[in-house]
Amino acid sequence: MSLYIACPVESVERATAFYTALGWSLVESMSRDDVSCIAFGTDQFLMLSSREVYASVGGTEDLVGGPDTPSKVTLSFDLDSREAVDELVERARVAGGRIGDTDEYPFMYQRQFDDPDGYHWSPFWMDPAATPGS
Repeated sequence: MSLYIACPVESVERATAFYTALGWSLVESMSRDDVSCIAFGTDQFLMLSSREVYASVGGTEDLVGGPDTPSKVTLSFDLDSREAVDELVERARVAGGRIGDTDEYPFMYQRQFDDPDGYHWSPFWMDPAATPGS
């Protein structure tokens, strides 16, 4: 199954620059001036669209928020190491993201960041030697 996450953004150009600065890839064949497709994993994509384009699809006019609207979801995914989590969050900081909390548990290391449009991301690393609740 492929995953496509649609996100209305204030500036498609700014959002594209942010996500490509994280090391994620622009899919040019699925992008244009008012929509960018960003691949962030195998069969995992962000569809970054202008608010106008987002509102024109599927009757979502009343769902388009703004940068000051808190994210209604947290997008979490695992990475291969603590260092990979820290490196991604540092790239987000350099690209203009707002850095949030760091959470450490016996079984997991997790960081938080928001992109310039307020979307909340939470990359984490699970310690393969630990089990949840231990």
